[in-house]
Amino acid sequence: MAYNEKLDSQIAALVAGWSHVDRKKMFGGVCHLMNGNMFCGVYKDFLILRLGTEAAATALRKAGVRPFDITGRPMPGWVMVEESGFKGDKLTKWLEQARAFVQTLPPK
Repeated sequence: MAYNEKLDSQIAALVAGWSHVDRKKMFGGVCHLMNGNMFCGVYKDFLILRLGTEAAATALRKAGVRPFDITGRPMPGWVMVEESGFKGDKLTKWLEQARAFVQTLPPK
């Protein structure tokens, strides 16, 4: 299944002014990286986000959010968000949260 290109375009537009951001196709979808660290992406129709362990645990309590698991082994600190969970200004808030976490990581 192809990934949601509309969502990818929305992400690209929202992060266009951010420093050191790149886009890369991965795992049948696309990821956005900051300083070489993945912070978000699109897998099928899901928004994927790197939030860190604590913030991911909090996010999992929200409707439409599940662990990022496409291989049978969930990735710690990552979540997948269904479309209902990132509509409107929610997408910007999610991206800002992922950005804040990834900015704490050393560049790759």
